[in-house]
Amino acid sequence: MAGGAVRAAARGCGRVLEKGFSLRAARPAASMDSAERLVRGLVPPLTHDKHKGMDGRIGVVGGCQEYTGAPYFAAISALKVGADLSHVFCARDAAPVIKSYSPELIVHPVLDSPQAVGEVDKWLSRLHVLVVGPGLGRDDALLASVKGILEASRERDLPVVIDADGLWLVAQQPGLVHGRRNALLTPNHVEFRRLWEAVLGEPMDSGGDGRAAVQRLSQALGNVTVVRKGEQDVISDGRQVLVCSREGSARRCGGQGDLLSGSLGVLAHWALLAGPEKTHSSSPLLLAALGACALTRQCSRQAFQKHGRATTASDMVAEIGAAFHALFEA
Repeated sequence: MAGGAVRAAARGCGRVLEKGFSLRAARPAASMDSAERLVRGLVPPLTHDKHKGMDGRIGVVGGCQEYTGAPYFAAISALKVGADLSHVFCARDAAPVIKSYSPELIVHPVLDSPQAVGEVDKWLSRLHVLVVGPGLGRDDALLASVKGILEASRERDLPVVIDADGLWLVAQQPGLVHGRRNALLTPNHVEFRRLWEAVLGEPMDSGGDGRAAVQRLSQALGNVTVVRKGEQDVISDGRQVLVCSREGSARRCGGQGDLLSGSLGVLAHWALLAGPEKTHSSSPLLLAALGACALTRQCSRQAFQKHGRATTASDMVAEIGAAFHALFEA
């Protein structure tokens, strides 16, 4: 196992390991003093010469009869971060409910249609990033449709963020993302363990180095970017490792992962547009993930300061604008 040189990132937002635990030679980490400053450089300026859609068209695939909040939180978070348009591709029963949450979202009740893959594929060329999994559930028919959608998005080289039951599908069929360098997986502790055992075929050592584990899983998946959420968020593309330890809150209400996945969709689009001169040759998806993790934690902290134990994901969504400004614009 190779040793690593560690740099402190700004205000506790992360550590960049220049030489991680890779079986390959690790790439140099970002040369700037702060990884968070690099994230700031990815944010496109607001100017009067843009038209609707230029700053992001995000699609969320998920939402069934039982789970309508998760796709809403992901989609509205994408808008609050700065995407211009946010689509939700959901089951028919979920669509009226999701529409009632917000008139801002474009809702497509197609996911449980026999023609679901074709119906979603019509829109893929208009989207910049696809967020797959929030509120998806584990119905076999829905999962079969999502499998087809992931395959169609891969043919179009469309970046994807996969969360929640989208990760359940990946654990059953890792080939859906293997080697897909524009894919990001955002597992929590349980989802990470499930992926580890499915992909590596061995029990995970719960007492081992968490950073090494994330890097190894990324490598086993062909250097897919993995964001392991937890007390500290650990992010790796198999070459570099980032750790986001920004202060959040002790309130673990449902929906925080959906906020992260929607935010990450937008930041991933901006990062991929930015180019190496703004990322300093660091992985754009690593920086996007660092930004989304920091933003989610900042929203949680701000909401908790106001609401304490009563904090919910809706309170966190209300904090996105102020949290984003504090982190990336002030």
